This record gives sequence, structure tokens and C-alpha cells, in this order.
Amino acid sequence: MKTIMNTNFGKIMAIAIISTLSFSVSAQEEETTSKFSLSGSVDAYYRTTFKDAGEADTATFTSFANQTGFALGMANLVGTYDMGDTGVVVDLVFGPRGTEATFENDVLNGIINQAYVYWNVSEGTTLTMGRFNTFLGYEVIAPQANFNYSVSYLFSNGPFSHLGIKADFALSDDVSLMLAVMNPWDTNDISDSGEYSLGGQLGFYDQFLNLYYDSGKSGGLGFEVDYTGGFDVTEDFFFGINAAYNDNSETGTGFYGAAIYPQLTTSDSFAIGLRGEYMTFTDDALEDDSPVLGLTLTGSFTKENLIIKPEVRLDTWGNDLEPYADGDGGFTSNQSSFLIAAIYSF
Repeated sequence: MKTIMNTNFGKIMAIAIISTLSFSVSAQEEETTSKFSLSGSVDAYYRTTFKDAGEADTATFTSFANQTGFALGMANLVGTYDMGDTGVVVDLVFGPRGTEATFENDVLNGIINQAYVYWNVSEGTTLTMGRFNTFLGYEVIAPQANFNYSVSYLFSNGPFSHLGIKADFALSDDVSLMLAVMNPWDTNDISDSGEYSLGGQLGFYDQFLNLYYDSGKSGGLGFEVDYTGGFDVTEDFFFGINAAYNDNSETGTGFYGAAIYPQLTTSDSFAIGLRGEYMTFTDDALEDDSPVLGLTLTGSFTKENLIIKPEVRLDTWGNDLEPYADGDGGFTSNQSSFLIAAIYSF
């Protein structure tokens, strides 16, 4: 009798201990997976130009990746705390790319890229308030999310981030709507201007029409309409498209242009893509417009979380513009460059 009781008691204790441990592990797993997560990236590159051997003016007049020799892109840390219906995202950037993306004058000297809270009001409605990256354009700040490492003229001349409130509505599985009230583009403080901006996005089967408006005063952008989309031509071939038109009636300046992004995946670890972009800058004070053609051919090799991107780029300006210095001390209308970038994301 004593032996049976001890055996039963032992079984009961074993079951209790296992149940307690299982509940504890499950609770820890649920807390880890559903509440806090950390992701990010680190990128660096080597770049040179062919005509001036890196000794003259090497900038492409687009953002990021304009240094010569070995250079750092940025380190990026994104922390998310998600309670299900509510949450917060803090996106920190360190390094030249991050500093340029936040215009060097933002909170904490360009460290905060994004910082916002959100509320999933219903299954199809989300409210977001704070600083968030722009909804316009094909490309983004984080290099691992772009196919090409260098960025386009369209992306460089539009907004990078906004500070305000937006509402996202999932009208169906394939149709979405976003409405926003914000400070003017890339502006953290409007105490001097008292200006605001409006934004909207209509999504239809992965094609997006984006609208932005501010008065154009105090360095504002004015009005911009932007289309971003693409199509899977085959299982391995994707064709992306971006087109935009901007007009600032306050300053008499603006731009318009389009870019295509054909991309071919040749294996599980390698893809190759071309960005072909034609953009024209307008200015009422100048007699002629300023057109530029940019051709960028990029390879993308992936090994686990590491991406290696070799890239060749050619920029050519029209209307007799010669913005680049050459190796002989003169000026030229075109610049060719090569870079190889390494991006690690986690």
C-alpha cells in the first residue's frame, strides 16, 4: 500500500512539474514572439568613378552612396513592441546614410529614423501617429529592402519621412486606402511656419497611387503625385515601375520623371536587375529644363543573411549641362561609376 501511494504521489508530482514547466515555457514563448522583436541591418561599400579615378567631384546628385573608396552606409536597429491591438516602433540609424536620411538636424542629431505608435482599431483599420517613413516612391531608406544599392533621382527628391497621423483602411484583400495629416515633408517642428501637409494613398492589386500636398512655403515640397507598382511577368521576372510629378508654385520649381525596374532571378542565391530612369528638373527662373538619364545595373548575391551587390551606374545630363568634374580639370555631362556593397540584415 505504501509503495502504491508513493508511486501515485510521484506520478502526480511529475505531472504537476511538467505542466508547470510547459505553461512557463509557453508563456515565455508567447511573450517573446508576440510582444518585443528586434531587427536591423549593417551595410558598407566600395565605390570608384571611371573618368576621374575618385579624385574630382564624384557625387551623382542623388542621396547616399556617393563617397569614393571604402565607406560605411549605416547601422540600423528596429525595435517593435506589439501587444496585438496596439504597439510601438522605434527605428534608429547610425552612420552617413542614416544621417542624410534624417537631414542631420532631427531629434538626437539624426539618430531617430522612425518612432511611432499604432492602434489596430479593427481588423481593417489602423491608426498610426509619430514619425514614419514616406509612402511615396518605389525605393526606401533601408538598403536591404531595395534591389539597387544606390538610389534614384525620384526617391532623392521626394520626402523621406513624415511626422503626423495616418489612417490605413483595408477595403478588401486587394484594395486599400490611406489618409494622413502631417507636418510638411521631413519637418520635425512647425512652430515657426504653422504649416501642415496632407497625404493619401490608394492601393489596387499592388499598384499604388500616392498624393502629397503642402503650401510650398518655408522649404515645403508643394504638390506631388506618384505611382508605384509592378508586375510578375513570369515566376522569375519582375517589372517594377515608378513615375512622379512635382510642382511647387511658391518657388516655381518642380520635377517629373519615370523609372523602370526589370529584375531577373537566375537562382535561389542570385538575381540581376536594371534601373532605367529619366527625370527632368523644372525652374521658372531658368530658360531650359534640366533632364538627366540614369542607368544602373545591379547584381544581388545572397548567402544566408548577407547580400553582396556589385553595381555599375551611368548618369548623363542633357541640354548641354556639364555638372561633373573630370580628371583633366574640366567638366563633363556624364559620370560612370562602380561600387560593390555588403549588407547584413537580421
